[in-house]
Amino acid sequence: MKLATRIALSVTVVVPLLVLAAGLLVLGLVSRDLHRQQDTRLQDLAAAALPDVRTLLAADRNGRPRVEQTQHRRVLDAVLDAGILVRSADGTDVLEGGPQPADPARLPGSTPGGPVTVRAKGHAWRVLSVPVAGAAPGTLWLFAPASATDPQLSAVRGRVLLVALLSAPVSGLLAYALAGRATASVRKLSRRAAELDPRAGPAAFTTTRVNIAEVDELSAAIGQLLARYEEQAARTAQALDTARSFSAAASHELRTPLMSMRTDLDVLAAHPDLSPGERAEVVRDLQSDHARLLELLTALRMLARGDLVEVSAFGPLDLCELVDTAVGECVRRHPGARVSAELPAELAVFGWEAGLMILLANLLGNAVVHGAPPDGPPLIDVRLDARGPYAVLTVDDAGPGIPPGERDAAFRRFHHRPGSPGSGLGLTLVAQQVALHRGTVTLGNPPEGRGTRVEVRLPLLAPDGPAPRLPARRDWISRGEAGQPGDSQRNHKDAP
Repeated sequence: MKLATRIALSVTVVVPLLVLAAGLLVLGLVSRDLHRQQDTRLQDLAAAALPDVRTLLAADRNGRPRVEQTQHRRVLDAVLDAGILVRSADGTDVLEGGPQPADPARLPGSTPGGPVTVRAKGHAWRVLSVPVAGAAPGTLWLFAPASATDPQLSAVRGRVLLVALLSAPVSGLLAYALAGRATASVRKLSRRAAELDPRAGPAAFTTTRVNIAEVDELSAAIGQLLARYEEQAARTAQALDTARSFSAAASHELRTPLMSMRTDLDVLAAHPDLSPGERAEVVRDLQSDHARLLELLTALRMLARGDLVEVSAFGPLDLCELVDTAVGECVRRHPGARVSAELPAELAVFGWEAGLMILLANLLGNAVVHGAPPDGPPLIDVRLDARGPYAVLTVDDAGPGIPPGERDAAFRRFHHRPGSPGSGLGLTLVAQQVALHRGTVTLGNPPEGRGTRVEVRLPLLAPDGPAPRLPARRDWISRGEAGQPGDSQRNHKDAP
């Protein structure tokens, strides 16, 4: 059933009921007012007739029939068409006229509060009793039929019923017309939504405001739904691309160490009589290839996590605490390295804790691997401070450094320097996490001139700042190695 039809039927039923309810209220008020007018009239008649009634009672007591007859006429003329009964103190009826109850025994002796209702033989009467004081005491009763107001009440009742009967079809038709006009924009919106191709996205669902709050809210909700659908579809497609890229990258990069391990295993199987020294060398090669496989798979998994993380995983963090934890873990893993750290008491950022730990672990791990001078252990200097709206982290090492022409390429996936033992994903992970946290990363030289300085800038937490959002493009694991040098760095620098 259409909404307009539902509204019309509801109005058709409700409006007559409301009219009847209002009519009953009006009928009660009219009835009360009519009875009040009737009572007031009886009281006015009693006040007008009372002097003549006193004279009548005195004439009756003194035996003056001519005066009594004259007062009869005056009293009857004073009360008009109302019923009247005058009774002396000794119980004798002195005057009786007009309509009145058939059972005088049930008449009230006194009605100080005004007229009362008396029922006798199926009829109701409004009765006013007025004591008559003086030389000839007695009682005056005035009567009016309670049904005297019935014709007026019947007329009001009939008009209420007529209005209720007429209001049903009229209100139903008006409600149907108005509801049909009000829901026209909803029907139009429904047709547009039914014809919409979800793949077209929210841009295909452009609407103009119709100044009807519910319709405009529904239109905005459909637009938001399409936007969320498009966003989720993009995230799903990105997740599929990430999974395919992970598989392709793993297959490509693991082929060489797996073939090397297969060769070493074939050597061990084909030559069980190898000397202990040769066998130990083959085992060392197997262990080295295994470690390389494990490192590569771990790095790819971290890169995929960064491509798929949602903003809900981010929150306020103390960067100083994270850096201190990462430095302690680096010293534990590499006891031969000399690591110094200079940190402030606290620096708050809005970040992903797991992602920042990946960033710090790879920064420090890269510095340990490449930061040793020719004649000593790795020397690493870590500093963190606040500069304007940014937290600035610098990691200096004492290694051979990175030539300026190779610094952009260092962030590319699987980029290896000659003789590098790493997976080629360490600085790629650093660049990815910096981009996710809306920061920048640069490579340079320490003030001493020798070695490498990695400088990371991350925005400090601003309570009144805009809501953080992640980069629209997150495809670090699927970027080909043929990309132009510096693509990674530019992308994470430009990330919102």
